Amino acid sequence: MSTGGRLAEGAAVRYHPLHMANRWVALAIVFVTRTSMGYQFQSVASVGPLLVPELGLTWAQLGSLIGLYMLPGAFLALPGGMLGQRLGERRTVVASLALMVVGGLVTAASHSFAVAAAGRLLSGVGAVLMNILLAKMVADWFTEREMSTAMAVMLTSWPVGLGLAAATLGSLATRSSWRMAIAMTALAAAVGLVLIAFAYRDPPRAEARAPGPAERRARLSTRDVGLAVSAGFAWGCFNASLVAVIAFGPGMLMARGVSLGEAGFIVSLAIWVTILSVPLGGLLADRLGRPNLLIVTGSVAAGLVTLLLPVLEYPLLAFCLLGLTIGAPPGPVMSLLPKSVAPERLAPAFGVYYAVFYVMTAVTQLGAGLVRDLTGSPAAPIRVAALVMASTALGLAFFRLLERVGAADRARRHP
Repeated sequence: MSTGGRLAEGAAVRYHPLHMANRWVALAIVFVTRTSMGYQFQSVASVGPLLVPELGLTWAQLGSLIGLYMLPGAFLALPGGMLGQRLGERRTVVASLALMVVGGLVTAASHSFAVAAAGRLLSGVGAVLMNILLAKMVADWFTEREMSTAMAVMLTSWPVGLGLAAATLGSLATRSSWRMAIAMTALAAAVGLVLIAFAYRDPPRAEARAPGPAERRARLSTRDVGLAVSAGFAWGCFNASLVAVIAFGPGMLMARGVSLGEAGFIVSLAIWVTILSVPLGGLLADRLGRPNLLIVTGSVAAGLVTLLLPVLEYPLLAFCLLGLTIGAPPGPVMSLLPKSVAPERLAPAFGVYYAVFYVMTAVTQLGAGLVRDLTGSPAAPIRVAALVMASTALGLAFFRLLERVGAADRARRHP
């Protein structure tokens, strides 16, 4: 078959109406499945005021339990991407969800910090593998068109899971127990397992052409690693800040006389607003073609709003404003790597990206908890989150610098 014929056939696969419909169905399945990760991650923070006294924890230990969910990413992100490439993405995601189910049940049954930590680590291992491969699966479906929009929609599943947990698990724990609330997250992971195992289908391109030996052996260049690290730092700062706000926001509001259930609901408003603001931010990025502007203005504005959360008179409006300002950066940030790294090296590049992301998230939660212990101020972790959020722009600056240096090197080698 001629090159033109192959291109025509590829175009037919990409733009056939059935294919276009199927990719949105696949995105919906990924969305629901990935929601379970945010739901499970946030569960410990949502029931923290009840869990701390029952297990005799310090706030730093609570922050450690929150961060431990992300810690496996520092070690498993890179090999996880390679594992999915070798064993099959869908099969690996199913196994990952099974680990999340078991880990959630172990945490719910724990009576000490050590057992709870073991359960969180087990859940985190599954979440790490799932998260990397779901991003790759979405990138495969939306390689040619609407990448920022699709990534933004996928990313919205994380805050949706956080919001569901913040809005419901605190009240559920108050009415029943914190153990029941944690166990509910295992059920959510089980739903995702069923969807991926029986409802999700790979894109026609992936079915028609498996990666060749050269692609499976493709190694990252120094430039690729630098791009992945800087983009992962930006994404890690953005998410770590939001996670810290959601984790320590209820405690800040309770210090102002708000009940646990009401505090969780108020904090969750920031998340619910992102259901609209994040996809709109991705759509705006695709339309304007100005990702730098959206990332910088969005992260700096969100940092300023976060800094004001402890002093703003009306917390309901304050958290809604935060949800609005954080809508612009996610889609463009998540699209940085797929647009700059060759497809055959994208899986290991995502591994490096997520390794940095998970380190940032874990370290930030531990740091926020330590600051709370040292100062005794419920607002101190929120101020830490504001600084981390604004640092998203710093990661973008390094990413663009590496891009320019790489372009200049190529120009010198091929004048």
